[in-house]
Amino acid sequence: MYIQRHLEQQILDASRYYPVVMVCGQRQVGKSTMLNHIKGPNRRYVTLDDGIARRLAETDPALFFETYGYPLLIDEFQRVPSILLEMKKLVDQKALNGEDNSGMFWLTSSQKFKMMQNVAESLAGRIAIFDMSSLSAAEIENRPAAMFHPDLNSIRERLRHSIAKDIHQVYEDIFRGGMPKLRATDLDRDRFYMDYVNTYIERDIKDLAQVGKLNEFYDFLVYMAARTGQELKYSDIANAIGISAPTAKAWVSILERSGVIFILHPYYSNITKRLVKTPKVYFMDTGLAAYLCRWPNAATLENGAMDGAFLETYVVTEIVKSCFNAGKPADLFYYRDIDRKEIDLLIIEGDTMYPIEIKKGKEPSKPDKNFDVLAQFKMNVQPGIILCMSDELIPYNRQTWYCPISVL
Repeated sequence: MYIQRHLEQQILDASRYYPVVMVCGQRQVGKSTMLNHIKGPNRRYVTLDDGIARRLAETDPALFFETYGYPLLIDEFQRVPSILLEMKKLVDQKALNGEDNSGMFWLTSSQKFKMMQNVAESLAGRIAIFDMSSLSAAEIENRPAAMFHPDLNSIRERLRHSIAKDIHQVYEDIFRGGMPKLRATDLDRDRFYMDYVNTYIERDIKDLAQVGKLNEFYDFLVYMAARTGQELKYSDIANAIGISAPTAKAWVSILERSGVIFILHPYYSNITKRLVKTPKVYFMDTGLAAYLCRWPNAATLENGAMDGAFLETYVVTEIVKSCFNAGKPADLFYYRDIDRKEIDLLIIEGDTMYPIEIKKGKEPSKPDKNFDVLAQFKMNVQPGIILCMSDELIPYNRQTWYCPISVL
């Protein structure tokens, strides 16, 4: 069963204007499945996971393109990034001939494009790049595509289509995760994630960097999953795993580059020196994080020591997914100062600031207790949203609203 992806229309629209369209995201999130679903009968498909095609692309890129032609969908292109130069030649030649070169090539990559060295400049102005993640709640529930926005009118519109969930259903979603293969089939969850982790470590990690000890990298992966929703401190990682701080930093970069984690930066302004500068880290698929942490079922996770961290991870990543699916960058921040006053999320647009808190309860008390710290920035602070288990969008006071998590 194919689950419709919100990114489909973005890809088709971009193909009308750009010669090259690329979709980046971690393995198994459904990049090639989606592109094959929408590519039409004339576009050929080739994967660079295939050794014969990869060797041809490496040794004779001109012959590679003569063989496969275009329009062409190239899967796992990051395995031979050097083909971009030949691709640029073909795209530019078509333009010089006065021919339409839009939509010539579709690419997928299990690495983030902006983090791939020596690649970005080769197709500047000729490529549209999209990030893709595992299925969002809105995709799973077949709701309309819409980027999450904390404006009250926007939330009311989203709530018209949302499906009410109780806390157990939310943690069931968190525990299962959003990988399409798990959502579209009755595949055993633990079996899927075990194979996923083995493939990721043995294939992508060896490709991405000279990680000498794969066992240590597995320990690092588990450690990072157990720290989802927390501050990212390289010295703590290094001490826990027994590696150097530079290695810890390099390995975190691998997880970010392959779309496994999202790094949330603190909001920082020169107005005050009292702000914390440490970023926070979130696993993009909560099911993978729960598997690595060995939570046996959703109920144990819901009542366990990491219940708050996983709920926060779920909310943050659902908002990030809605940005990705709209083809927009995720301009999100969090606030923390040296007095340990924290606000879970800040969405900033120009001089307007939207504070968001994430709470497990139905009507959490004093949910806005830290919002007053935002006055120091002299910005237009909009009503704060408390994403919680509330049944409806309802005011806590004039400046703060309880909002159901099912809106995401």
